[in-house]
Parts: sequence; structure tokens; C-alpha cells
Amino acid sequence: MSKKYETVIGLEVHVELATKSKIFCSCSTAFGSAPNTHTCPVCTGMPGSLPVLNKKVVEYAMAVGLAANCKINQYCRFDRKNYFYPDNPQNYQISQLYLPICHHGGIEIETEDGVKTIGIHEIHMEEDAGKLVHDDWEPVSLVDYNRSGVPLIEIVSEPDMRSAKEVIAYLDKLRMMIQYLGASDCKMQEGSMRVDVNLSVRQQGSKAYGTRTEMKNIGSFKAIARAIEAETVRQIDLLESGGRVVQETRHWNDEEGYSYAMRSKEDAQDYRYFPEPDLVPIVISDEWLQQIKDRQPEFREAKQARYVSAFGLPEYDAKILTSSKKLADLFEETAALCKKPKKASNWLMGETMRLLKEHEMDPEELSFSPQNLARLIALADAGTINGTVAKEVFEKVFAEDIAPEQYVQEHQLQMVDDEDALKETIAKVIEENPQSVADYQGGKEKALGFLVGQTMKALKGKANPGMVNQMLKEML
Repeated sequence: MSKKYETVIGLEVHVELATKSKIFCSCSTAFGSAPNTHTCPVCTGMPGSLPVLNKKVVEYAMAVGLAANCKINQYCRFDRKNYFYPDNPQNYQISQLYLPICHHGGIEIETEDGVKTIGIHEIHMEEDAGKLVHDDWEPVSLVDYNRSGVPLIEIVSEPDMRSAKEVIAYLDKLRMMIQYLGASDCKMQEGSMRVDVNLSVRQQGSKAYGTRTEMKNIGSFKAIARAIEAETVRQIDLLESGGRVVQETRHWNDEEGYSYAMRSKEDAQDYRYFPEPDLVPIVISDEWLQQIKDRQPEFREAKQARYVSAFGLPEYDAKILTSSKKLADLFEETAALCKKPKKASNWLMGETMRLLKEHEMDPEELSFSPQNLARLIALADAGTINGTVAKEVFEKVFAEDIAPEQYVQEHQLQMVDDEDALKETIAKVIEENPQSVADYQGGKEKALGFLVGQTMKALKGKANPGMVNQMLKEML
């Protein structure tokens, strides 16, 4: 009979920071440019070039550390991590080992058993490497150094997670926190958030850790969950069959659903770390640290509680609206402009979420302005357009951020509330549908709905449905 095993997981999360320039030079960090166009002697490792630290990187690192309840090292420094790889132009990476900027923190997550704290061992600053592009047709690899020198923080957790669910809850909380800080967009598809999973298994009740493997740079939350499940099964099968787990770095192939060994896992001594000779230590004054503390934003939990108490929103709405910083910002700005928070919430919870799902978009990709949503709400409230037309106009606002008043005017979508025009159309509908008229007069209420529908169709959806309903009843 198989022994019962426990999975032990720790994560190393690399986050590209949202600075305009790189960590040690003034090259742009913009994503998606032509290869090797954002480079200079510093980030391509030319002899004699010297790094100059970007102050904003230190501030973002402190902000994330404070949000993760870390202690801030007010005296910290950079170290040189030596390794040889084509995407590493200097043959070393400037990182932090001995005195990282943040240490001993923790983030609370919700689990099936209640609230659990996942420890943060440290957060350190470092520069990113370049990117290898493997040619599909020729046995060659090309190197793009645009990413070389992009500022990173690496958030190293304690091995406190025990399942894929806990890992995803931790990553989700971390991503949300960093997005709320504005420290990074955390877009995994663009590589601005990358996750290395360290995983081992041990018998239930054992205090000793098993041998861990590391799966590097997994590209999505779903892939991370699948990789954890598969690696757990692989390690248990190995142990059950009398084998042993080897400490190594593995690559997860999500399409095939398996991982394979890349190389043996290095330890710190393999990198021959030593203090970075080209950079002075960083001294963080009490005043500077206090400035960063004072700038910390309202995070999700506090925002959620405020939406319920100040705006009277249901808890469910508040939870959804705060699940994305973009959505929360849109809600607050729209509510401030139209002074109708519940209506702003309804548009975001209803039509916006529907269209996001339809277009397979992330809330962070929303591009319409709160001004145009507020104007649309005002048009519908004033009775200038009815609910059906408002939804049609919103689709254009969602896609192109058009000015709703202009669009309504250009397409003559204003509500028809001229009694004479309505009477004329209703009379025509009654004349053309004698059977439905007879059905309604014979007691079939549903027939009235059909006649309302025909009237709305004749008026191209621009009439007031309540007015149509009332006039139909009177004329019948």
C-alpha cells in the first residue's frame, strides 16, 4: 500500500519593475521593440562601462517589501553572480545575496482551512538577462539584449505551500498587491512576472525535507498548477519504485504535460558570489523609508470594505470590482463623475464583464475612459436613450472609447417619445397583426409582449418600452 506523502513548495517569483529605464543605464524598458534597439555599452557588458543605479528601482523594491510585511535592510548592497551563458553579456549578473533589500516578511492567503501566512524569506533587486530566441528552421539561437538590464525584484518565499491551490492563491495575492502599487503590470504573457517552482515530497508527519527540484519560468497560473500536480506524481512514483529524486532544474512542457531535466541544480557557491565592486552600498535613511510608507496605496481588502460601507455595494460586487486595479480605478473615477456608484458598478459588473469574456480579454486591457462611461450613464438616466440602445452604444465605447453623445446624435438613436409618432406606429402594428390583437383581447397577456416587440422593431428600438406598453393597452 502506498505511503501518504505531503508536497512542500517554495517559489521564486521574478517581477520586472515598471521603470521607464533600466536598472543600471538609461536604455528604455519598453516591451515589444525590434531586437537589440534598447541597448548601450552598459547593458551589453562592454569592457570599461560602469553601472549607475536607478533610484526608482530601490523605491519599488521597498514598496513591495513593506506591502509584504518585510523588514527593510537600510544598509544593503549588490553582489556579483558569475555564470557563463549567451544571454548574459557580462558573464555575470548584478544581484543581491548577502544583504538583500527586504527580508523576513509574509503574505496571508485564504485556504480551505482558513487564513494561512506564507513566509517571505527575502526580496532582492537584480538585473534581467537577455533573451534567447531559438530558430525554428536552423539549428541556431539568436540573442536579443533589449531585456538585458531590465530591473527585477526576486521574491523568495519560504517552503510553506502544500498544494497547487495554495500556490495560485499566493501568486494571485502577490500579483494584485504589486499591481495596486504600480510597481509592475505583472503580465505573465510578456514575461514581466515569471515563476520558478521548487518542489519536494516527504512522508506525512516527517519534519525533514525531501530532495527538491526546480521548474523554471512557467508561463501561466494554469500551467503552474499542472506542473505542480505532474511533478508531485513523478516524485512519488520514483520513491515508491525504490528510486531517488535528484536535485536538478527541470523544464515544464505544458503542451505535452511533462517535465524533463535541464541541468543539475546549482548552489550559491557555484556562482562564486562576491560584493559588486562597481557599485557603492545603498543607505536608506529613516526619512526616505517613511516617504515610501506614506505613499503606500489602499490595497484590495481595505478598498473592498470601503466599497461596501461608503457606496453601499453588495460584497460580491465589491470583490469583483477590486479583483483588478484597472477595474477598481474605472469604477471609482466613473462613480465620482456620474455620482451614481451603483449604476457605475452595474455597467462594469454586467456589460463590461460580458464583453471581456466574449473577447477573451483581461481587465487590465480595458481602454475606455471613465468619462465616456459616465456620459453614457447620464444619457440613459435622462431618458435620451433607452436600455437597449445604451447597451449598443456601450459596445462602441468598450471597443473604441467613442464619445457617446456624438455617436447617439450621428446615428439618430435618441429615444422616440413623440406621442403622435408613437400612436401612428402602434396603429399600424395593430392593423398588421389582427390575430395577436384578437389573442390579447381574448385574455392572452403574452400577445401584448409580441405587439410591444413589433412596435419597438418598427421604431428601430428607439422608443420608450414603458410608454409603448401603456399606449398599446389604451389603444387595444
